[in-house]
Amino acid sequence: MTGNEIEYLRDAHSNRSLAGDGPYTKKCNQWIEKKINCKSALLTHSCTAALEMSALLIDINPGDEVIMPSYTFVSTANAFVLRGGVPVFVDIRYDTLNLNETLIEEAISEKTKAIVPVHYAGVSCEMDRIMNIAKERNLYVIEDAAQGTLASYKGRPLGSIGDLAAYSFHETKNLISGEGGALLINDEKFVSRAEIIREKGTDRSSFHRGEVDKYTWQDVGSSFLPSEIIASFLYAQLECAEEITRDRKKSWDFYHKNLKLLEERGNLRLPIIPQDCEHNGHMYYILVSNADLRDRLIQYLKDKEIYSVFHYIPLHSSPAGKKYCKMHGNLETTNRSSESLVRLPLWKGITLEMQTKVVDCVDSFFKKYA
Repeated sequence: MTGNEIEYLRDAHSNRSLAGDGPYTKKCNQWIEKKINCKSALLTHSCTAALEMSALLIDINPGDEVIMPSYTFVSTANAFVLRGGVPVFVDIRYDTLNLNETLIEEAISEKTKAIVPVHYAGVSCEMDRIMNIAKERNLYVIEDAAQGTLASYKGRPLGSIGDLAAYSFHETKNLISGEGGALLINDEKFVSRAEIIREKGTDRSSFHRGEVDKYTWQDVGSSFLPSEIIASFLYAQLECAEEITRDRKKSWDFYHKNLKLLEERGNLRLPIIPQDCEHNGHMYYILVSNADLRDRLIQYLKDKEIYSVFHYIPLHSSPAGKKYCKMHGNLETTNRSSESLVRLPLWKGITLEMQTKVVDCVDSFFKKYA
């Protein structure tokens, strides 16, 4: 907690305004719009909801294809599958573990409607190339920036580049509200319809602004709003966003500096941050040589009372992925990265003593088993 969460929760309750789109929801929307420089930001009850709204906004129909990585959370694909869309999985880059922009064009077909770059670990995809491809082929770009708050690409905040973008404020992210997310809109043509879709398909937002004398059902939609409880908690986090990011990046830098010798010995590989990318300290991971070594390292750290984990099981290898999606290529880098990645403990407030223990235990593991 930053310190103001409970105060703002009490204030939201005292205003007797706990449903969606109250004062704190509006404050959060305005903060995001100003900080990220997007046309409009709409708080949602999850990043999943923001992605589902994106699929509705670009009119995904049965058979429409959407290019994305397989190395991502299930919501990235599920949002489009719900509308009958077909995710087409393209391999990731060796360095950033992001969608490999050099493989996108050959995966495009006459059915392709959108590209969904996922900014893994708060490090940007190669957005200039992706946006150029989309422009040439008349495709939409939806940024899955669930991990990308306050990270940037060539000075532009993640979430401000594609036609649409989705943020997450889940408890595992940098800025949190337990559950929660936001839809960021960068193309003006989506703004009014997004309000309607978010409000169960009605023009209720226009009604509250006094633009219509009653609200009615206008379009498809659902209840994508968060409550004021979520928004009030989140606003306290947003007020301290810069401090939280600085703190996490400091911890990230400690790992990066103190694990460098192990990389030089050939024991592991550290994250690679391209020159044009400013990350946000969301996650610190290491890559080892194979799945067996990964599993043994995780268990070794667990025995030392250190909780480390691997990350995504690639979607193309899951039952639903095989049923609803398509692969383009062999996804070799995706498979290899999934089998070798270990995430180390990192959160705002992790102590130097804790991190030193993590580094020492990783070092002792490789001295013993490598």
